[in-house]
Amino acid sequence: MKALGTVLITGGASGLGAATVDAVRDAGGRPLVIDRVPPPADVAHVVADLADSAATEAAVAWLVGRAGGTLDALFTPGGTDACGPLASVSTQDWERVVKVNLLGTAAVVRAALPYLERSHGTVVTCASTLGIKAVSDATAYCASKFGVVGFTRALAAETAGRVGVTLLVPGGMHTAFFDDRDEKYKPPADAKLNDPRDVAETVLFALRQPSGCQVRELVVCPSAESSWP
Repeated sequence: MKALGTVLITGGASGLGAATVDAVRDAGGRPLVIDRVPPPADVAHVVADLADSAATEAAVAWLVGRAGGTLDALFTPGGTDACGPLASVSTQDWERVVKVNLLGTAAVVRAALPYLERSHGTVVTCASTLGIKAVSDATAYCASKFGVVGFTRALAAETAGRVGVTLLVPGGMHTAFFDDRDEKYKPPADAKLNDPRDVAETVLFALRQPSGCQVRELVVCPSAESSWP
């Protein structure tokens, strides 16, 4: 089983990102975090907004420099949402979802790629079951996550043999992701959602694959997930 080494995680202050930080550290790896707020874990981090590509790329360079110039893996669960019919979501809010979820993912991967090529490391991107199945009142989120799916598949083809690439497609989880939504867009109280700690273990599974063996795509969702299949 391959050692984890140094793993950069976006959105590592909460939800799946924070769960993965804990999982990496518990497994002997070294997590680095980019988020809009400091993470609860005592790990090297930079406060930056994924909607700002220049700040994101600078954060990657600073963190990897602090880690001695070596990066073994990248995981990109940092994301946001803006629910509602297209006509009722402001242009600013709609475009921010795409900037954070899709362009932010591309920015952090772009900045990390030279280091990952040197270490023959692995990228795990984070899409969603709504990156495969579209639903009403989620045009921004679906557009961004469908984009992550296409971006990741193209990245895998482009970097084959040099960098490992895995697409993670998670379903609903018990996180703060739904907290700021209108009640009609929140999961019902009896919704069956995954524990993000369990999903984090699937990320580690992808990262630990031996050289030359790739988990290309992983769908991890509750057995009663309404958006899958």
